[in-house]
Amino acid sequence: MRFLLGGYTADMDGRASGLGMLLAGAPDETSAGGALAFAGDVAAADSPSWLAPHTVAPGDVVYAALENRRQVQAFRRTGEAKFVPLGAAVPAGEAVCHVAVSPDGRFLIASCWGDGRVIRMDLDAAGRPSSPVTAPAAVDPYGPDAASAPASAGDIDLVAAARALREAAGDEYAHLVPDHDVAAEAETGAETDGARPSRAHQAVFLPGGLIATTDLGYDVVRFWRDGGDGGSGLRPVQQVTLPKGSGPRHMVWHPSGHLYVVTELSCELFVLAPSVDGTWRLVGGTPLGAGTLPGDSAAELALARDGQFVYAGVRGSNTLATLRVRGAGDEVAPVALVDAGVDWPRHHVVVRDILLVAGQLSDDVASLTLDLRTGVPGRVRHRADAPSPTCLLPIR
Repeated sequence: MRFLLGGYTADMDGRASGLGMLLAGAPDETSAGGALAFAGDVAAADSPSWLAPHTVAPGDVVYAALENRRQVQAFRRTGEAKFVPLGAAVPAGEAVCHVAVSPDGRFLIASCWGDGRVIRMDLDAAGRPSSPVTAPAAVDPYGPDAASAPASAGDIDLVAAARALREAAGDEYAHLVPDHDVAAEAETGAETDGARPSRAHQAVFLPGGLIATTDLGYDVVRFWRDGGDGGSGLRPVQQVTLPKGSGPRHMVWHPSGHLYVVTELSCELFVLAPSVDGTWRLVGGTPLGAGTLPGDSAAELALARDGQFVYAGVRGSNTLATLRVRGAGDEVAPVALVDAGVDWPRHHVVVRDILLVAGQLSDDVASLTLDLRTGVPGRVRHRADAPSPTCLLPIR
């Protein structure tokens, strides 16, 4: 099986030199359980840190977020192991870190960590991007320009819940409870200069034409609808506020209709759900596991093939969190926190019963077998050297 590898190049202190290719077993296999091998570069590019396929021509046209160049570049496949630029690179925002393509292939959305911009770009019939339009900027719900933010989000009063959990847990286990109540008390009466930066990080296309984006700096998930072609950009619909300082990073849509959000800074998983009137609200959440450490930062989020488990990468302690989906999809519960087998697990993908994880700082990709009963990843099965990998994209 073939995978394209995004990575950091010298302009971002990495060792990659462009888009790479990883083989998992034979190229024509549909399983990723075979031995891993780095097959070299397929295209030159400067820090293509995130890769996304064209939804109409997956594997033949891919898009790279050239993070340091502040550009999005399309690439067209010209052979089994060669891609060439498709059109010119299109300007985006500072530290563009994610690209997502609409299901109908009409446009893409670029998310920019450096300046918080969410940018829509048209795609022509061949897949070339153009006409970037920046969406309305986010507003910090906890900042001086916003109304006083409540201590609750959706139907859950996070401060009250944390206090109740802490009392029930007792002194021995109180440290395992997220400190939403402690943070709220510390902020009472404190001055703020409103200097928190906006940090857009990901876009996900949801059923019914809705689009969700995360802002890691402002702790919000924003919802949009496309304004159509002709430069009208994205139309804001709603936003859901998460706890201050949690840092929503990446999301996955669950077949139950729920949206799972992993928070980089607090290492938690939150569950969002649509109400009868179509508005979204926060309905649940949990820490990724009792073994996360101070200073850890969560990275990618991925679903098991059957949707019964969710996997989150944790950088710092270099672990993978397994969480079980319960109820109607509105509940998630930690199962295990295991060694990721790499240093700085930046990204991971699930292919059947195999989890592939990219170690950005260890310059390698490792494969782990998933236990079909417990859902927990086992020890490293195969490993391949790969320079500064940041993204894994399966291709035909």
